[in-house]
Amino acid sequence: MSKRQVFLGLISAAVLVASSYAAIAQDKIKIGFLPGVVDPFYQVMEIGVEAAAKELGLDVVIQVPPTWGVEIQTPILDAMIARGDLDYLITAPTDKDQMIGPLQVAVDAGIKVITVDTFLGDGDYVSGPVKFPISYIGSDNVEGGRISARGLAKAINGKGRVYINSTNPNVSSVEGRAVGFNEVMDNEYPDIEVVGLDFNLDDMNTAVQQTAAVLQREADLAGVFGTNVFSAQGAGTAVVNAGLGGQVQVVAYDATQFAIEQLREGVVSLVLAQKPFDMGYMAVQFAAADAAGVTSLPRRVETGFAIINADNVDDPAYARFIYQVPN
Repeated sequence: MSKRQVFLGLISAAVLVASSYAAIAQDKIKIGFLPGVVDPFYQVMEIGVEAAAKELGLDVVIQVPPTWGVEIQTPILDAMIARGDLDYLITAPTDKDQMIGPLQVAVDAGIKVITVDTFLGDGDYVSGPVKFPISYIGSDNVEGGRISARGLAKAINGKGRVYINSTNPNVSSVEGRAVGFNEVMDNEYPDIEVVGLDFNLDDMNTAVQQTAAVLQREADLAGVFGTNVFSAQGAGTAVVNAGLGGQVQVVAYDATQFAIEQLREGVVSLVLAQKPFDMGYMAVQFAAADAAGVTSLPRRVETGFAIINADNVDDPAYARFIYQVPN
């Protein structure tokens, strides 16, 4: 039996136990959900959280920060801790280091933590510096950066100057994406030069302005990598505003409706879809399984990607990963 089969067996067993003990768990646990910010990615994750909670008959308290940042997330977290009735917290830490202390306070108050999308420390909850979370459930973002780099390199025929628009420093997810992207460009594409990296602080308008400035500065820019929802939207908008749609290629991390529209228009050449529904759904299952006494839950679960391009965007097998957010 392969390691992958063993891993999937553990997941299946955990989910089965969680479902079997739902009647017990629902009398014992209440779950908090604290994502990073309001955006389509986390909205789909919230749908996953709610779907699993409904199936298991569990109560979920949801608080969504209006903007990204430790200074925004921490007081919301403190208020959730102060409620005194939460047993588990599913959260996306907005800083891999600065949120360790605030989340340790939650643990000290008796709340067990599961991180989704972003992790604390180096993400190694077995032997790394931070061990208190039950698990990290999310993407392998370094690999996602590698996939994005190869997709952009293919779109620009392996040569030219490219730019990265990202969100915030010291956030595990986007940091990993930039690392993987640069690694591939440095080692596999000697004729491609990465000319810069900007942080838009999760503001699409800032991403538009930053990308527009780079387009003016780099007259021969060949491509842009947008590392999340706001980065990709801002980059794509700036390219269109400059009349360079289809000439300057954009790779978008996160399969929003906007990114898919730009893919159809030829502005975006590749969309990397994460699986936020799975992250939220599985995190609730993990909380219920832990409450039911399961001790073999994996400390890290990588949920994988769907790579969407012009050739497969209408294929239901890929289109189902496009983020569908209710109006």
